[in-house]
Amino acid sequence: MAQEATIPSIPAARRPPRQERRRTRVRPYVRTGGRTQSKRNFAIEAMISVRNDAPWNAPGFSVEFHSVRSLCRRPTSVAEVAASLCVPLGVAKVLLGDMAELGLVTVHETQAEFDGHPALALMERVLQGLRRL
Repeated sequence: MAQEATIPSIPAARRPPRQERRRTRVRPYVRTGGRTQSKRNFAIEAMISVRNDAPWNAPGFSVEFHSVRSLCRRPTSVAEVAASLCVPLGVAKVLLGDMAELGLVTVHETQAEFDGHPALALMERVLQGLRRL
């Protein structure tokens, strides 16, 4: 006689609040109107910062735009924005591309070598950072 596998339930203390559970039911690409590609090609290590002179009082900015505004008061990488918003990298790139087109954020691209690969100095800094972990 085969035993049925039981799925352990999540303790109530660790469950997200009811409002948060409802909010996460929205598919990530709904936030981008179904778009999966940004008009800009962002490197995941590119730094994003909010423009102080941006028209933030204009109507119609999404909740995500305001979340990015809070996150990027100091330069923040595209990867960190995606992780902080709990969205796939593609969604973050589309949102950031839209914001860059509207003049809300500044994109600080990393320097690449002539062949399009990241600069050796950048790779060495990343390696040193990983070793410190």
